[in-house]
Amino acid sequence: MRGARRTQRVSPGRPRCVPGARPRPPPPPAMAPPSPRPPGPLLLLLLLSAALLGARARAEPAGSAVPAQSRPCVDCHAFEFMQRALQDLRKTAFSLDARTETLLLQAERRALCACWPSGR
Repeated sequence: MRGARRTQRVSPGRPRCVPGARPRPPPPPAMAPPSPRPPGPLLLLLLLSAALLGARARAEPAGSAVPAQSRPCVDCHAFEFMQRALQDLRKTAFSLDARTETLLLQAERRALCACWPSGR
């Protein structure tokens, strides 16, 4: 081969040496599965947190317990309040109904009067 330049043959598996460059570290070995050992501290922590959450769920929330002696009084006041509110709603509904009927009668009267000639 005349005129052809000779090139260096480099094997693909061998890294090329560059002056002043550090050699590459070998690739890390494949990850091995962790050895089976008893998860003592983790299991203990899990059981302890489950026990604390269970105790908290069974406890009554602070300030929500009403003594049995005062419950009828509270219920009685609530019932009276609701009765008064219902009475007010009935009065308002009756008032609106009467006002609506009055307005309808006035509109009908105007419509009838508009039909009749005023000269008669």
